[in-house]
Amino acid sequence: MIQTDAENAPMRNPPPLLRTDRTTTNRGTILVTGATGYIGGRLVPRLLEAGYRVRCMVRSPKKLQARSWAGHPEVDIVAGDLDDLGSAERALDGCEAAYYLVHSMLATGSDYAEHDRRLARNFARAAAATPTMKRIVYLGGLGETGAGLSEHLSSRREVERELAGGSVPVTTLRAAMIIGSGSASFEILRYLVERLPVMVTPRWVQTESQPIAVSNVLEYLVRVLEVEETTGRVLDIGGPEVFSYRELMRIMTQALGLPRRWIVPVPVLTPRLSSLWIHLVTPLSHRIARPLAEGLRNRVVCESRLARDLMPQTLLTVREAIDAAIGQVEADSVETSWTDAGPIPGDPDWAGGKTFVDRRVAAIDAAPDDVFRAVCRIGGGNGWYAADLLWRIRGWIDRLFGGPGLRRGRRDSAKLAFGDALDFWRVTGIEAGRRLVLRAEMKLPGEALLEFEIAGDERRSVLTQTARFKPHGLAGLLYWAAVLPFHGFVFRGMIRGIRRVAETLPPAAVQDEPAPAKTP
Repeated sequence: MIQTDAENAPMRNPPPLLRTDRTTTNRGTILVTGATGYIGGRLVPRLLEAGYRVRCMVRSPKKLQARSWAGHPEVDIVAGDLDDLGSAERALDGCEAAYYLVHSMLATGSDYAEHDRRLARNFARAAAATPTMKRIVYLGGLGETGAGLSEHLSSRREVERELAGGSVPVTTLRAAMIIGSGSASFEILRYLVERLPVMVTPRWVQTESQPIAVSNVLEYLVRVLEVEETTGRVLDIGGPEVFSYRELMRIMTQALGLPRRWIVPVPVLTPRLSSLWIHLVTPLSHRIARPLAEGLRNRVVCESRLARDLMPQTLLTVREAIDAAIGQVEADSVETSWTDAGPIPGDPDWAGGKTFVDRRVAAIDAAPDDVFRAVCRIGGGNGWYAADLLWRIRGWIDRLFGGPGLRRGRRDSAKLAFGDALDFWRVTGIEAGRRLVLRAEMKLPGEALLEFEIAGDERRSVLTQTARFKPHGLAGLLYWAAVLPFHGFVFRGMIRGIRRVAETLPPAAVQDEPAPAKTP
């Protein structure tokens, strides 16, 4: 396998991601929507390197606090909602260009496509009302046109039309599968190959696709602002190779050093069944897997070389892109993940109604910062400090009922940030050295929080671990009664494990490697 120091530095001695001849002086203000997402989170630092001032419009600014670029003097983070026309107009004020990187990936609601159209329509109107606006850049999806287009790809086309319906020119980049550490497509491919020596697959494994490395996508996104000829154009972007999904599985198998996988296509697996199959085997929810599975039935291959001609760059092969992504995963250097854009609801209103509480307190011979580091290592490959088998069983049950289970893992094995997914939890509160709050995203007949609070001095700390559950109806009450006998193993073992690790952690100043991971 090719090991890389940085996934976004292409191989085969290509030019750097952002060319050194680009000016470092301010070149105008650019708005980025979707900055909390997979592509947006990687695009912002590259725009900064190219000399632009960047304004990020997000619903929850706290989600960007942990980004390395969030405190950059040329970054503005503003709260806003594209459903609100006035909010979009305020975010666009003074901007010369905008990246529209917003789209729904949850296919359970019948109105998700209409919701996407409404947001795009609002954005086009807001851009038209901004005198300084010269360009909108949209990242859409490749795919054949016509009646056979999947609902997901059709929605992408409708977003294109809504954006282009305004007076501001739109540059649309259409990409197929994007290969990069943390991308949904990469995770599906990797998990299918890792977990299934024999696969009974839908017919879409024979469909042709032209994948592209995330580094090449980011280069195109930045360079469209520099190449005037891209204004108002629809540009197909893809890598140098076309493969079927079956061939991509073979390449992934080789990259992971695994024995041959046996693939048996059958005609009876519908997109719905395919999405449920992906849900059970990979970290992705069936709500996200459904539009992806539907899209796989369409051939997604570039019909034009215009993007290559206008913005030449060295395009990574599929094997190079996969090797780079695997290298980043193994190096614990995943810059962004498909899980990053998950919704962050406010903490539940615990007032009113019955709330069950399991609170445990432990005195720990370690400084608060060391206790906090130990707390932040829970979940993912590190395990949960105790009763890991019970956690895995709970994860399997959650997957069977349509929840995320434990396979989402965590983006970084040692650090957590606001908004991070952590197995079937999400970080909804974090204060370094003092507090961590996790909200359950598993399938539950109620609402659950797991909170850790730390107090103390440089030699001794007190950790308070609190699990809260607010049941919904009789099902919630029965659920709490069913799991209560296991709390002694799970929560008592957890706080003991945190104490054990915190008291043995080397000082942060000399600790470079994460704690050894437990094998599920």
